[in-house]
Amino acid sequence: MHLFMALPLLLLVSFLAILALNIFIVRCSHWNAAAHCGRPLRLPPGSSGWPLVGETVSFMRPHSSASLGDFIDRRIAKYGKIFRTSLLGKATVVSADAEFNRWVLQAEGQGLFAGSCPTSIAEIMGRQSMLALVGDAHREMRSIAVAFLGGGTSGGLRRRSRFFATVERQAAKVLDSWNDRVCHGSVGAAASFSAHKEAKNFTFSVMVKHLISMEEETAEAKQLSKEYATFMRGMASLPLNLPGMAHRKARKSRAKILSLIGQKLDERIKQKLQEKKLLKEAEKADKAEAEKAAEEEEEGGGDLLDLVLKHQNLTREQILDLVLSMLFAGHETSSAAIALAIYFLQSSPKAVQQLREEHTRIAKLRIVDEVIAETLRLGNIVKFLHRRAIKNVQYKGYDIPCGWELVPIISAEHLDPSIYDDPQSYNPWRWQTLPVKSGNSLMSFGCGPRLCPGAEFGKLEMAVFLHHLVQRFHWELAEHDFPVSLPFLGFPKGLPIKIRPIGP
Repeated sequence: MHLFMALPLLLLVSFLAILALNIFIVRCSHWNAAAHCGRPLRLPPGSSGWPLVGETVSFMRPHSSASLGDFIDRRIAKYGKIFRTSLLGKATVVSADAEFNRWVLQAEGQGLFAGSCPTSIAEIMGRQSMLALVGDAHREMRSIAVAFLGGGTSGGLRRRSRFFATVERQAAKVLDSWNDRVCHGSVGAAASFSAHKEAKNFTFSVMVKHLISMEEETAEAKQLSKEYATFMRGMASLPLNLPGMAHRKARKSRAKILSLIGQKLDERIKQKLQEKKLLKEAEKADKAEAEKAAEEEEEGGGDLLDLVLKHQNLTREQILDLVLSMLFAGHETSSAAIALAIYFLQSSPKAVQQLREEHTRIAKLRIVDEVIAETLRLGNIVKFLHRRAIKNVQYKGYDIPCGWELVPIISAEHLDPSIYDDPQSYNPWRWQTLPVKSGNSLMSFGCGPRLCPGAEFGKLEMAVFLHHLVQRFHWELAEHDFPVSLPFLGFPKGLPIKIRPIGP
């Protein structure tokens, strides 16, 4: 009883102790930076908000993805494009300055900035995920991802070919199911379905097939999909590791996801051992045939598990976290991009008509590139990134102390009227005079050493899906909905649409 009565006091003392420690750490970073500079620091203007949580809640408040949100807009108006705040208990510089953001992202690896991942995200994604890794460890994992998704080897070419075939087949399958709904009356005049959910199902099926050769109809794929949905809800939740909270559920789902991937990994290891045994037996029987089989094995072209098993220095944890990282990256961004295209195009009949005309003639596909670029620009799949200063840095007279977090708002460049005329309007034709293919034109996939290795694959998925969509259906919103940064992009109502098949 005495302990129960003393509990509120203990909690208060603990809170005050943590608060004091947090303030002390921030002050120490100021003092150390000032001592290094030999003068008082000139920090960016701003405020720290509430103790411990800072301004995290306001920063993460949902808003239209085609805007910066009220929090950013108000602080830009008050402090300018670079300001300081406190997010998740850490002193942070937030930047909507396009020049500064590109410098920060491109300078990683040059001794000034490093990748940074909130602890709560690292706990869910994994300490060996590409989001959490920095330096040489990140470069090694990224090089494997690049080799898998593109490398110039014959194995890479075969993987790209298989990826295209998988995307083509799966897109046709999804739209066949839409047609069946209409024909069988499950989607009538007043009925609708979630286009965003359909896009998620499409990209999930593509990725699990491409990464671990898992077929969508299997029980294990359905279980993986279920756990992944819980996993993603935790990624966008408050980092409270308490019973019943989304963060706790996500960590449990992560363990189940890794168990399923681990089973596929064990099966593949067993398969490879059996293949080696057969190869040795073949060497005795037919040396030429054995050399040919060994050459084909070396060239690769299989799924991600095949590739990572050739890297004998990788631990099991590294392999599983890499697969989960690529599933997350390939599923979330591509499904959001496809849903955004469906959303924007339903109000742009001219663009839809030009897409139809372009896909029915043998010509260079130009309008589809413009539609994809404009969808990524205005939709802003990723609003911001995380980096950390690893040295004291100066920029335009401001001091950024070593150890401070940096949050480049990459969507700010996409919505800047000094860069894009009438940036709030959906205008694919603006890209007729802008560099669609230029790496300097869009920040949707980041830039610098952490540029998304699957960027071109994501665009390919969009192009293939749109090709089938515009050829087969008319569509419209069943009710008002719009894309929202949550902070991951989503649609409050799931993007409900009505469809009508295009006649023969």
